[in-house]
Amino acid sequence: MTSTRERQRAAARAKLEREMAERAAAARKRRQMQASIGAGVALLLVVAGTVWLVMSIGDDQDSSTQAGGATCAWTDIPAEQRNEATKDVGLPPTSAKNTGSQTMTIDTSLGPITAKLNLGDVPCTAASFTHLAEKKFFDNTKCHRLVTQGLQVLQCGDPSVTGDKWKETDGTGGPAYRFAEENLPTDKRPPYPAGVIAMANSGQPGSTGSQFFIVYGDSQLPASYTVLGTVTGGLDLVAQVGAAGDDGAFAQQAGGGHPKKEVQIKSLTMSAPVG
Repeated sequence: MTSTRERQRAAARAKLEREMAERAAAARKRRQMQASIGAGVALLLVVAGTVWLVMSIGDDQDSSTQAGGATCAWTDIPAEQRNEATKDVGLPPTSAKNTGSQTMTIDTSLGPITAKLNLGDVPCTAASFTHLAEKKFFDNTKCHRLVTQGLQVLQCGDPSVTGDKWKETDGTGGPAYRFAEENLPTDKRPPYPAGVIAMANSGQPGSTGSQFFIVYGDSQLPASYTVLGTVTGGLDLVAQVGAAGDDGAFAQQAGGGHPKKEVQIKSLTMSAPVG
């Protein structure tokens, strides 16, 4: 028979084995729990990183859009529709700044005329003017049309109007591209008050080119012409031209005529954008 001491030893061994098994099981459970927590933390980090990446990409895209500004579309005039009065100086960039402002300075034979352009209103028109000014498109041209009845405007910007004599084709010139109208004053009364510079067009949408008119007295026009900017200096010079009258050359067409007091554009420049 087994002695009492041997039974006690066997019982102690069995207890120790149970305790060791329980400790091993507890250790396995801890490792499993730690692994599960680690996996969860890793997954959380991956999710958080993905969210951050998406948000960062979104922010970058937003910043890029803001930095890129407006996208402009220029329509080439087909070769068969161009004439002697068309001056091809290439196309402006398709990306245009749409924040801040620019100053346009028209150095004329009567003195300087300046205007402020809000790029938030006319990013593409301003980009076109900047491009044309850099190409000296307007230099040594004359303002070809003055209207004093019903409208009070002086129109310029035809690159073919040069020299000492007026031509029948005056007012038909422009660049070899057209673009859409911007900043139409549909909510303004009058839409074109004195001091406004606006863009001429053919009356059809998307027909804006290089010709512009300076309003020297409130004029009732349909809100179909881009308001380019506001005169900040030299409006009195335009008023003097208006007071001298016109020769009635366009009386049977759109009204008005060549200004009797001639205005030659020596140069037209655009400042760097501010703001």
